[in-house]
Amino acid sequence: AIPIIANFNSQDIANTVNAFAKVDHRHPELFDAVAKAAIPIIDDFNSQEIANTVNAFAKVNHRHPELFDAVAKAAIPIIVNFNSQDIANTVNAFAKMGHRHPALFDSVANAAIPIIGSFNQQEIANTVCAFAATRATRHATQTSKLLFTKVSDAITMNAAVLQDWEGIHLVAVSFAFMKARHEGNELIDLIGNEVL
Repeated sequence: AIPIIANFNSQDIANTVNAFAKVDHRHPELFDAVAKAAIPIIDDFNSQEIANTVNAFAKVNHRHPELFDAVAKAAIPIIVNFNSQDIANTVNAFAKMGHRHPALFDSVANAAIPIIGSFNQQEIANTVCAFAATRATRHATQTSKLLFTKVSDAITMNAAVLQDWEGIHLVAVSFAFMKARHEGNELIDLIGNEVL
């Protein structure tokens, strides 16, 4: 695939790295070639292609800061087109790779707040954990603080939904709120009661 990768479009690139990541096949030369091919056409990527590409790099732990910077720059103007899965996968990938990009996280928070009700338990857990892991809340912009508040409100207003949550997501959300030092005590208490 490497010799023809320069001819790949955004979907070809996303599908290629996603396929390799799904089977946990680490191929550094391929991932470097994909990054090199992706950067010049990154503005052609839609939200799913962006999310799948960075998620694939994170799954195989292949660091490419230039690609992640290009992705962030391309994602910010179109972040409102991202659905809950695209948002969660993108910020989760940035967090896994330790790639901090405050402007991207601020844009993600702005985009996520109005649609937080559409997030499933894994998307909520991945999103708040990514924010906590990258310390996006510690140097806290009002937007990232508001995201945590909206997540807390959404869950506490419909606490019965926690009965259906998997333990791993309950623990992850609790940990993220504590790590971010967010005042979500009612949510933490609800999760604690659910775990009992």
